[in-house]
Amino acid sequence: MDLGSGAPRRAALATWPTPLEPAPRLARALGLGAEDLWIKREDLTGLGGGGNKVRKLEWICGAALAEGATTLVTTGAAQSNHARLTAAAGARLGLDVVLVLAGSATSSSSGNLVLDGLFGATVVWAGKVRGAELAAAAERVAEQLRQRGAVPAVIPLGGSSPLGAYGYAECGRELLGQAPDLDTVVVALGSGGTMAGLVDVLGPGKVLGIDCGAVDDPAGTVTGLVSALSGTVHTPEVLRLRLDQVGAGYSTLTEESMDALTLAGRTEGIALDPVYTGRALAGLRAAVRDGSVAAGRRTVLLHSGGLPGLFGHSAAVARSQDALTVLAP
Repeated sequence: MDLGSGAPRRAALATWPTPLEPAPRLARALGLGAEDLWIKREDLTGLGGGGNKVRKLEWICGAALAEGATTLVTTGAAQSNHARLTAAAGARLGLDVVLVLAGSATSSSSGNLVLDGLFGATVVWAGKVRGAELAAAAERVAEQLRQRGAVPAVIPLGGSSPLGAYGYAECGRELLGQAPDLDTVVVALGSGGTMAGLVDVLGPGKVLGIDCGAVDDPAGTVTGLVSALSGTVHTPEVLRLRLDQVGAGYSTLTEESMDALTLAGRTEGIALDPVYTGRALAGLRAAVRDGSVAAGRRTVLLHSGGLPGLFGHSAAVARSQDALTVLAP
């Protein structure tokens, strides 16, 4: 992405910098030293329930406003955190929002969908589609909006465009200021933009991505976004990427993710979600076990948010309720 003589326009949507907090009890439970593990609280961004997508949306929405957009159109799964935050960004900026979601009205309930409605978004259910088919459905919706006189800005899945990744290049610089001795940032890899921005600034050796099964070619997606963002070319092989936490698929609950949710909750009082941050912590746990993340070095777990999605994930809700200790009166 050619930024010309300066940074692109930014729409102010959140509170920066996000905190970097120590997690000594979680660190010890993982087998690290008490001072080794820190959590980058991207869940505390302040807009619409928080989460990493706000960094991307600040730049994407800034460009949309500059182009005269009246409506934001984006895609996602039924419990998409990105869709929820796009709805919140639209409300903040006075833009209409249309969410083109995979599945049907019976696919899911509660969680992010409650907030989508609260923020005033319109939902179009696209059926059992993903990838290019879902993107094509969004383009069809955008064309219908144009015919009605609206000016739509189509935002890709997860906000993962070069412009969206620019938000996480900014986060990489923020992290270097907070933790100049940083050794590894562990991040959930969904649509790729978060990892790409971090890799662009920190280098591939300092970013460990935990694939969540959202895209078919996670390594190629990340390196492609880095190249489009800054022109830096990396081969997919140089990325630190774990593919062992996907389980039966993107939206499914793995035992490792459920264990991670419980561990974070009971050691630090921090809530993760089953699709992204739960997998990220599970991947970190596996990396400590196999030695690819070592004690004595500063490791940061990027908490990308997603708490509303926990309440929309029936399997995770049921497992959490089953774990509740109830005493007889």
